Amino acid sequence: MNADIGLRMMRGLSIPLRTVATAHARREMATAVPGGQPTIKKSFLRRYGGKVILSVVAVGAGLFTYEVYNARHPPKQFTWDHSKKTIAILGSGWAATSLIKDLDTENYNVVVVSPRNYFLFTPLLPSCTVGTVELRSIMMPMRYITRFKPRQIAFVEGGCNQIDVENKVLTVEDNSEIVGEVSSQKIPYDYLVVACGAENATFGIPGVREYSCFLKEAWDAKKIRTRLMDCLETAAFPGQVESEVDRLLHMVVVGGGPTGVEYAAELYDFLKEDLADWYPELAPKIKITLVEALPHVLPSFSKELITYTEKHFAEAKVKILSNTMVKEVKQKELIVQNPQKQIEKIPYGLLVWATGNTARQVVADLIKKLPSNLQNQRRGLVVDDYLKVKGSDNIYALGDASATKWPPTAQVASRQGHYLAATFNQLARIDADRDKLLAAGEDPSAIAGQVVKPFNYKDLGALAYIGSDKAIADLPGNVHVGGALTFWFWRSAYLSNLFSLRNRVLVAFDWAKKSLFGRDISRE
Repeated sequence: MNADIGLRMMRGLSIPLRTVATAHARREMATAVPGGQPTIKKSFLRRYGGKVILSVVAVGAGLFTYEVYNARHPPKQFTWDHSKKTIAILGSGWAATSLIKDLDTENYNVVVVSPRNYFLFTPLLPSCTVGTVELRSIMMPMRYITRFKPRQIAFVEGGCNQIDVENKVLTVEDNSEIVGEVSSQKIPYDYLVVACGAENATFGIPGVREYSCFLKEAWDAKKIRTRLMDCLETAAFPGQVESEVDRLLHMVVVGGGPTGVEYAAELYDFLKEDLADWYPELAPKIKITLVEALPHVLPSFSKELITYTEKHFAEAKVKILSNTMVKEVKQKELIVQNPQKQIEKIPYGLLVWATGNTARQVVADLIKKLPSNLQNQRRGLVVDDYLKVKGSDNIYALGDASATKWPPTAQVASRQGHYLAATFNQLARIDADRDKLLAAGEDPSAIAGQVVKPFNYKDLGALAYIGSDKAIADLPGNVHVGGALTFWFWRSAYLSNLFSLRNRVLVAFDWAKKSLFGRDISRE
């Protein structure tokens, strides 16, 4: 019996022994012939793979540490040089910030005037209205940008109330709540860059400024977030009238552009992912309505993506009222004209106004001071191919402050800022070369070939978030995509376009925090 067991054991072992021997022979043959490279590769990976990974991690950690250290230790700067020309920049938005980052301040004195002392990454502003991203994560202090330039940049937090074109002087007023003995100042300039953006257009509709919330600045996002939670808590108040509950829980967005669509999408995500858990008795009653005067939302996108977005909103029960004109805004209801030209009343709790732009007062005043035959646009300053304001010799206009053939987007404003910085840098080099030739007694006409090229804008595409972890993208080459993969592309694109490592880390942390713990429903 024991022998029988031993025989069976040997028979059982015979198969793996042959297999091992065959495998060993194959490895030897693979090593002996040119085709044996796979074994060498496997040995290399086993021997050095861990070291390679550790090296990559170490290099990455070193670069991260280096960036963090530099961010906390700004270098010494050159002082103000009165022999150099002064560039005055109005604004701290996309155009102004891009200009400052690329401008070589060794060649100029620079003064920046803005009513806010930070740059705001506006594409993620709708995310801040519901707590997906915190406001501080998309804000970067202007002094952080100016402090890292070769020459000191004078930053003035205030509003420019007047531009003296003839004498080249700005009048700046301190707009802080706490005002000192000196609250007004005259600032001379050689070049002026108007990049102060635009205001929200109300189209003269009564009640818009009094009762609606805009979505352009940081304080707008704070106001929306506060009012949203107000509506929820007021609707949850014991004994609240049912009709009043329905009104309070009706969120209306006016404007079917990217801003309005993205806010409606963020609001829907907030409802689905958070409010349904914390307000179970109210969540089924919350309604979201998007009002658009045109036949479709997102008119700047392709027809395929417009259809895809409208279908997605229909599935999410976000109601779109297209071909609907707003006639008046009251404290508790919106007066509109429907496609049949009938007047309707839409009760609402929260109203967000995300429509077009109009010129700021300082820009409107400047337009009046320039030749009317050249400055004939109410929405902004008319510029030439070099972004110089028509009718002036030393004033440039960028972004939403200008009236151009390009769309009023952050992408356009940013590209204009980069272009104008390169233009100023080139002008400084031309002046330096001319001075050298004159000092050497040579003819300065030798540098006549150094000309500044006109601004040329190449569209890099457009992105928009439409909710439920889906996004759409209009890309060059007639590429139109949408869905979950596009959502990750949208996130990576916005993350890479943030101006600093600090902002990238904070936004990524906010996204992770939202996924793990949900959004904060506290009222600020």
